[in-house]
Amino acid sequence: MGIGEIDVVARRGDVLVVCEVKTRSTDRYGSPAHAVTPAKQSRLRRLAVAWIREHGVSTRIVRFDVATVVGPRVDVIESAF
Repeated sequence: MGIGEIDVVARRGDVLVVCEVKTRSTDRYGSPAHAVTPAKQSRLRRLAVAWIREHGVSTRIVRFDVATVVGPRVDVIESAF
């Protein structure tokens, strides 16, 4: 694509899920989810449109999740934005 990357693309039923993964060794400075800024969200939306077009996927519903990894703990925020 050349405009960035999507960490995870998955399908759950009729829903295409685009997931951004953020990892930190500790949560000393807050949740890694805070690193998914409005600018990053906008970029992910553009990437999702490009990915859908490139792969010829027919879907009406796209959900954007954020997975945070802090040490061994993984949390997924569904419909994060």
